[in-house]
Amino acid sequence: MSTSASQTVAGLVRPVPTRRRASVRRLAQALGLHLLAAVIAVVMIFPLVWMVSTSVKASAEMFIFPPRLLPSRWVLENYTRAWQGARFSRYAANTAAVTIAGTVLTLVICAMAAYAFAKLEFRGRNVLFWIVLGSQMIPGIVMLIPQFLLVKSLPLAGGNDWLGRGGHGWLNSFAVLIIPHAGAAFGVFLLRQFFLSVPDELLDAARVDGAGDFRIFGTIVLPLARPALTTLAIFTFQGYWNDFLWPLVVISDDRYRTLQVGLTVFRHRDTTDWGPMMASATIATLPMVVVFLLGQRYFIKGIAVTGIQG
Repeated sequence: MSTSASQTVAGLVRPVPTRRRASVRRLAQALGLHLLAAVIAVVMIFPLVWMVSTSVKASAEMFIFPPRLLPSRWVLENYTRAWQGARFSRYAANTAAVTIAGTVLTLVICAMAAYAFAKLEFRGRNVLFWIVLGSQMIPGIVMLIPQFLLVKSLPLAGGNDWLGRGGHGWLNSFAVLIIPHAGAAFGVFLLRQFFLSVPDELLDAARVDGAGDFRIFGTIVLPLARPALTTLAIFTFQGYWNDFLWPLVVISDDRYRTLQVGLTVFRHRDTTDWGPMMASATIATLPMVVVFLLGQRYFIKGIAVTGIQG
């Protein structure tokens, strides 16, 4: 065999170990990432597992050492006590009504505002959008007292006169739980990012056919925005369902109390009834899990699509 032929054969043979090492390195990196993800998943899900486990334990078994993940005897009476002893059904119905109404209202307001910012031309559009987006920088706790004074002093509401005096405004009502948090700036931004990806040529063609903006918005834009709308619906549903501070501040009437505030009835002056509290928390968590599982496919697609728009 000639020298040139030997060099050619050697050149073909040498890269094989190099490619093999690269494949092994990629496999090791993939296994490492999967192992890290598994560890993070276990850390994230362990509190939920412990909550469910505690909800079916007897009081004497909750604080033994070393702690046990599975109870020696399942105490399902905790769920019965939680449902009957804390007016759980009323709190759950209130929370469901507030959450559904707030989610629908938020989707309507945010979708219309986002479409205007993304596809309609009007003076001051960009400035107004940046003002809306800038409101995200204000911490919610800073707005708590101004919002409370605003809903309390609404004119002609809750016994108030036209100057907002003499009554309680929207306090102790479903309106105060729904309306102040509807149409959040985050929802406007999320949907605007998606609407920017809709081709203007498609909308222009609809206008040539005689369609108005409301028809274009309802029959073309909204069906295309299903992933983004589902993403916003999940975020909004979670926000309303888990809200604790705002209902605690504006609601003192037990008829309008929500589920998260209602859980505090299991805390007494010196003790906490952990069994029924954990049972109530488990039941309160189930709707969020169901909503996420039902919308998971659209949720992931919506995050991926809206995240790449500039």
